Amino acid sequence: MRGKAVVQPAKLSVAIVPRADHPISRDDISENALKVLYRLHNAGYQAYLVGGCVRDLLLGKEPKDFDVTTNATPEQIKGLFRNCRLIGRRFRLAHIVYGREVIEVATFRGHHQDSDDTNDEDSANTSDLSKQSDHGQLLRDNVFGSIEEDAQRRDFTINAMYYNIADFSISDFAGGMAAIKAKEIALIGDPETRYREDPVRMLRAVRFAVKLNMRISDKSAKPIKELAPLLGNIPAARLFEEVLKLLLSGQGLATYRLLDTYDLFEPLFPQLGPLLSDKNSREVRFVEQVLTNTDNRINTGQRVTPAFIFAAFLWYPLEERCQQLMVEGGLTHFDAFNLALNDVLHKQIQRIMIPKRFSMPIREIWQLQLRLSKRFGRRAYQMLENPKFRAAYDFLLLRADVEGGALLELAEWWTEFQSADEQGRKNLLADLRKAEGSAPATKRKRRYRAKPKKAE
Repeated sequence: MRGKAVVQPAKLSVAIVPRADHPISRDDISENALKVLYRLHNAGYQAYLVGGCVRDLLLGKEPKDFDVTTNATPEQIKGLFRNCRLIGRRFRLAHIVYGREVIEVATFRGHHQDSDDTNDEDSANTSDLSKQSDHGQLLRDNVFGSIEEDAQRRDFTINAMYYNIADFSISDFAGGMAAIKAKEIALIGDPETRYREDPVRMLRAVRFAVKLNMRISDKSAKPIKELAPLLGNIPAARLFEEVLKLLLSGQGLATYRLLDTYDLFEPLFPQLGPLLSDKNSREVRFVEQVLTNTDNRINTGQRVTPAFIFAAFLWYPLEERCQQLMVEGGLTHFDAFNLALNDVLHKQIQRIMIPKRFSMPIREIWQLQLRLSKRFGRRAYQMLENPKFRAAYDFLLLRADVEGGALLELAEWWTEFQSADEQGRKNLLADLRKAEGSAPATKRKRRYRAKPKKAE
């Protein structure tokens, strides 16, 4: 069966920006990235910094990492570097490892051959190099080409700039420098085709717009709402990494709002999305409060965990499912809650693969919400000793801020109980027993059992 042909993008005109006309200095480039560039160059290959690092250097930002592109194949790259490992199936990449820093090196990508223009033998030979789904999504992409073809295959104009180690010039293939000046995120080529090739580009457009304080161009924005459901075709493991980039950037609230504007949030969290239609609802207030707090923690250098955000995003779907099971199955709240917990997590993992190291803490945070209201006897002391108490307490505070009422009283009680001395804690527990009309706990009397008489 013939594969679907990839539309060939229009030819790009390149603008060469000499060293004197741009601000990038080798002093701002990672020493290890320079080692990779020079070794490739000295071995007779073309070698360029490309993508986000060039963009960030032009914007005066410190790049998070440095990516290199070259006309050397992955195997040739591996032959030059003993500290190289080849990764990837969708597109083969070389990782050059220097301790904690990894320099990613990619071979120039080329265009896919039109299957109608190749004979059967050629089609068989190229089937292992490239593959496309019925929706136009690229499933495999190991077709190598020239720097011009590679530029056409880049996603956004601001990412199609190449810093040449040979003469320190910048090759700007798609008007990236003009786009930076205009503060505009624009796709290279036809937006619908590019989004169909890789639907994650819609998420990347939002992330870059927020991160760089730019706007998505009208042409690039137009197809997003219609194509948003294509995110359902993306592997769940890949979406987990993308969601972390979106929500743990220190700009999670702004990112969420832009995702929602383009109908991209519901495909990621299909159980939560329908609950957010009313912008004044408690669900919306809760999500926004969680992201506000997360942004504050990240921007002040405090630790955050994805488990907390996922627990928060799925809390109200969990409550809704719990109520449904109680009504339909006549279950107790405890039994319905535990069944709902499994149901909600299972459904979410079908869309975003949450690793076990995070799904287990999510379960614990949820289960502790029930236990926080049970404070008599030694339970309150045992709760303080629980390793997940702090996360569960912070979660309770957020719920109380949104819902108020009894939750607010419960949160205030735990706040006071933590900071009180031993006598103060005893007084709090005594007051609680009085308020709830419960008698003080008494010691259980030992039941007397008569010793059996010995047989005469």
